[in-house]
Amino acid sequence: MFIKDKVAQEIMNNSFPTPKIIFFDIDDTLSRKGVIAEHNKATLEQLAQTDIKLVISTGRSKAILPADILALLDANVLDAIICMNGQYSFNNDGMISHYPLSDAQTNKIVLLCQKSELIHKFDSATHIAWSDENERLREYNAITPNSILDPDYYKSNPVYQCSVFFNNQEDKMQDINFAQDDLKLVHWHQIGADILPAEASKARGIKDLCQHYAVDVSDCMAFGDGMNDLEMFDLVGFAVAMGDSQPALIERADFVTGTIEEYGIQAVLDHLHIDQKA
Repeated sequence: MFIKDKVAQEIMNNSFPTPKIIFFDIDDTLSRKGVIAEHNKATLEQLAQTDIKLVISTGRSKAILPADILALLDANVLDAIICMNGQYSFNNDGMISHYPLSDAQTNKIVLLCQKSELIHKFDSATHIAWSDENERLREYNAITPNSILDPDYYKSNPVYQCSVFFNNQEDKMQDINFAQDDLKLVHWHQIGADILPAEASKARGIKDLCQHYAVDVSDCMAFGDGMNDLEMFDLVGFAVAMGDSQPALIERADFVTGTIEEYGIQAVLDHLHIDQKA
């Protein structure tokens, strides 16, 4: 665990004030392979006994959020969930904010994917809808609730983001100028990325949640590991990168901690003297 720079050193020396909201990415931050680590689950349950609000901030579709994460929301351990990279936010009372893609955006995205001959999916609040399938996707769809094959789904349902899967590690749509159509490509895996509106990000979802709960973003902390956490890190008062984070995210973090297996989240909370129980 190390401190990135002088500014972060000063924050740490003065002990960052107890955050009013902590935002957590899911994959490789709280969970491995879709299952939350037991020690992270225990920490969330302990933090829920304090006045700190706990919010998930993920690129995952609402339709395929892990069951253990949804169970924590149902149990009021989590206060809310930001999903689909800030495009949809909700709590147990219902939807807080959402930003459906326009017809022009979905039509352009489909044309770009077809031009590159790439399988893609659109995410709604209830389903992930694939344009096509292969052997691997047939196996995935067979075991994944709310995953369907419907290339025209976006035409009659609100959708919030598109995910595209590359044929190889070299072919990553790098020749496409997404910005000219007010879109962006955000990589979350070597062979996978999300196509989103240019203004979409976890940061927008965080702003919505902070407004909803009347909390200043400077009083918030965030944990993450991937490229879709960059805007979130730039926004909050204190940003923590997991030990196996993407290098570009580490550069933007105030603090770098250990991995899940190294109890990275717990180390930061202990270091900042944030009580993990009432």
